[in-house]
Amino acid sequence: MKLHELRDNPGATKPRKRIGRGPGSGTGKTGGRGIKGQKSRSGVAIKGYEGGQMPLYQRLPKRGFNKPNRKKFAIVNLGLIQKFIDDNKLDAGAEINEDALIASGLVRRKLDGIRVLAKGEVTSKITLNVTGASKSAVDAVEKAGGSLTTAAAAAE
Repeated sequence: MKLHELRDNPGATKPRKRIGRGPGSGTGKTGGRGIKGQKSRSGVAIKGYEGGQMPLYQRLPKRGFNKPNRKKFAIVNLGLIQKFIDDNKLDAGAEINEDALIASGLVRRKLDGIRVLAKGEVTSKITLNVTGASKSAVDAVEKAGGSLTTAAAAAE
């Protein structure tokens, strides 16, 4: 197979419906909008309008709260760290800190810090130094013979 022979599977893409292109197209004249009425005109936003009655979404009470100063962490799984070590993108011998994770391309940006979670297996003996980690991640790293220090633990 060559690059110019690449094709989508038959039926994977449908051609765009060209509306208002004459009577032979099947969607000519009114363009599939029926006749007259508000919905046949352009620039209509009826969504929540109930004919002057207070709309349902305004009758229901407000719920919930978004904390304005919440912290957002970049999340890394142990399995991915191990994969990057296997691919020689991370050095297991040296300390793996947040800058090393960003430099390797595992994390795009730090946000409020990097938090390690325990999804996946870790087999290498590694020294991790990050902002936060789950208890199970700390246990998994220590079980493999490594150590995981967090900024929260260092602050105590």
